[in-house]
Amino acid sequence: MDAQQVLAAGQQGLTVLLMVAAPVLGVVLVVGLVVSIFQAATQINEATLSFVPKVVAAAAVLGFAGPWMVTTLVEYLQRVLQAIPAAVG
Repeated sequence: MDAQQVLAAGQQGLTVLLMVAAPVLGVVLVVGLVVSIFQAATQINEATLSFVPKVVAAAAVLGFAGPWMVTTLVEYLQRVLQAIPAAVG
């Protein structure tokens, strides 16, 4: 296994990681921004007002996109495990 194969495997792993994490991170970012604007407009500084909507949004995204995320990770893991004999041999 040469350096180019190692870099390609690392790049592919990071790409899959970004694809799987992006939906949850994006939704939580948007919800946090909306809640922050609401808090600034109403001058309500309550910590749970920021935390609870983010958790609910993250759970909703995981419920909706969870099967796709698991399928993507399983397919990637299968490809990696099937490539081990070719990389070693």
